[in-house]
Amino acid sequence: MSAVAVGPRNRRKGMGLGLVAWLLGIVFFLPIAWMALTSFHSEQDAATNPPSFAASLTLDGYREFFGAGGGASPWPALINSTVASVASTLFVLVLALPAAYALSIRPVKKWTDVLFFFLSTKMLPVVAGLLPLYLFAKNAGMLDNIWLLVILYTSMNLPIAVWMMHSFLAEIPVAIIEAARVDGAKLPTVLTRVVAPIALPGIAATALICFIFSWNELLFARVLTGVVAETAPVFLTGFITSQGLFLAKVSAASLVISLPVLAAGFAAQDKLVQGLSLGAVK
Repeated sequence: MSAVAVGPRNRRKGMGLGLVAWLLGIVFFLPIAWMALTSFHSEQDAATNPPSFAASLTLDGYREFFGAGGGASPWPALINSTVASVASTLFVLVLALPAAYALSIRPVKKWTDVLFFFLSTKMLPVVAGLLPLYLFAKNAGMLDNIWLLVILYTSMNLPIAVWMMHSFLAEIPVAIIEAARVDGAKLPTVLTRVVAPIALPGIAATALICFIFSWNELLFARVLTGVVAETAPVFLTGFITSQGLFLAKVSAASLVISLPVLAAGFAAQDKLVQGLSLGAVK
């Protein structure tokens, strides 16, 4: 009798959790939908309060964003963000994989202290290191240089990448690596032919998170760049002027700048889910 009663109760509980998940998804999606709708309105319709959902649609915001009205072109900023994000993510993966391998599969003495040191570097407020980095970049002649951002983003994302990949690589059976070594495989071969394919979901999740962090970074890019190395978030802040905030144009720019992150997340969603779930259940 009790077994019959448990089934409906579990189904109702599952339906309740599913409803809550859908509601949360809608709540998180509404600002993006609102921004997308606003981007297709004219500035007059976008500025109305309350907003007019039945207003006519137009592409003027996107035309102005891409410089049709005589404004600055966003392509240099988008290219700079792409170079800085992709290059720093590749450097992070190249450096984090052997470090995580050494701390998980071939652990060093007091490896937990090493991991805590990696994570403790993220505890320093970003603003606290801004002045020293600015003075260093100025004396080194690297102000307004995209490769300065690549170095900074690599150093900023490396600790969290090592921490994440350590948990991923810890799930790899040591017997597989030992078998590869018996067959004569050296460390580079083990990392690229054995470890990397097995830990690919975790590597994809780490790469996506590092890419998002680099793409969205604003403070360093705002202070350390000017015109040549200006990134997309810095370009976006240029729409907020003393003449006012142009909602339709800003919404169009925000949507375009968000597309690479959304596209990367959509393309790697299966690997992202697998990677983030690795190590969750022992």
